[in-house]
Amino acid sequence: MQNKDLFDEKGPFGLPAVKGSNAPPEYSVSELSHKLKKTVEEEFSFVRVRGEVSRVTIAKSGHMYTSLKDADAVLDAVCWRATVGRLAVKAEEGMEVVCTGRLTTYPGRSNYQLIIETMELAGQGALLKMLEERRKKLATEGLFDESRKKPLPFLPELIGVITSPTGAVIRDIMHRLDERFPRRVLLWPALVQGQTAAQQVIAAIKGFNALQGELRPDLLIVARGGGSLEDLMPFNDEALVRAVAASEIPIISAVGHETDTTLIDYAADLRAPTPTAAAEKAVPVRAELMAQTLDAERRMITATQRLLQQNRTLAQGLGRGLVDPKRLLEINMQKLDHLSSKLDLGLQNWLQRRTATLNEMSAKLSPQSLLRRIKDTRRILDGAGERLAQTERKILHERAVSLKNLSAMLESLSFKRVLERGYAVIHDSKGNIVNSAKALKAGEDISIRMTDGERTATVKK
Repeated sequence: MQNKDLFDEKGPFGLPAVKGSNAPPEYSVSELSHKLKKTVEEEFSFVRVRGEVSRVTIAKSGHMYTSLKDADAVLDAVCWRATVGRLAVKAEEGMEVVCTGRLTTYPGRSNYQLIIETMELAGQGALLKMLEERRKKLATEGLFDESRKKPLPFLPELIGVITSPTGAVIRDIMHRLDERFPRRVLLWPALVQGQTAAQQVIAAIKGFNALQGELRPDLLIVARGGGSLEDLMPFNDEALVRAVAASEIPIISAVGHETDTTLIDYAADLRAPTPTAAAEKAVPVRAELMAQTLDAERRMITATQRLLQQNRTLAQGLGRGLVDPKRLLEINMQKLDHLSSKLDLGLQNWLQRRTATLNEMSAKLSPQSLLRRIKDTRRILDGAGERLAQTERKILHERAVSLKNLSAMLESLSFKRVLERGYAVIHDSKGNIVNSAKALKAGEDISIRMTDGERTATVKK
């Protein structure tokens, strides 16, 4: 578009020119905004832009708002919800990407923006640098420490597998388990590639940990086949790494081939080079266990028989050195008879001593002394009773006199004595005592109480 095209007879952007004037034509803000939008979209209907991702925001609607920047400029960008799920990589701050799409304008803010259709990594070097920085950050937090890794169960009853239900991974795991030691397997289907893969694997790990009872696995396997660095990016997601580290159930990471390494390999309790190797590490070989058990049983029987024979030989040797038990019993029986005779004699002597002591004590006791003590005690009790009665009569008399005095005082202070001297008590219609003439209104009924009765009256002005 040339400058002369902006100021022809039709005016700039095709708007009608003002006749009789060399000044640019007047047009509304909306008209200019729509013309600019149309021009930008026609001129840049398909562009490919390289830059560093900045300020990633996912709205409640599911649309993604972000920016692409380089050393000198910043370009706003939008990715609609339907496209976000199809992106090859998940946009993260600091990631260098190449986006394809179209430019458009947003009249509400007078700015232009890129509508993203596809997004891919600009280079593995920048991505590897970002992953290394993330690994160091998580390692500093202690998520990869060996001390926090949980031991795997020797023979799990139920194994939870998180992978795609349609891939070859689950078939390889099941086949290997059947060969070594068949176990129950609970599959939690999840995408293992794409924008939403990390969120689905996180949901699976949390879901397995939330199960209770027979459905709760003893061991989890997170698995997928090999792929490019971009394909394995969901397993480098920071939120997924934290979910793996926080799992209460032990986790085996089996992502990619032997040469592939993701961040969840560091956080998992055990890393397997392949999904098949994960199945091998999950269970022992049943045939080997049976052979070991049979061998242990054989060795235990042999050792038991040998021990019994040794004990039998030892017992026989010790028995030859023992004295005849009958002789030992004869001596003890004689000792028992001797001690029994001494016991009878001792018991008789003890009874004789106790009888003599009892007779001596009974001689000291006489009825006269007991009667004398009873008489003295009764005399003391009679004297105390008489004193108590006198004290009671005195207290009652004093209380009666005090009560009489108080009654006389109360009677003298009663308002009835006041009424006898010519005074009266006035109550209003509500029964309240009236002590001021201002409290009464004309026409109000009152009652007047005097010493010999009560009369009613009506107040006049």
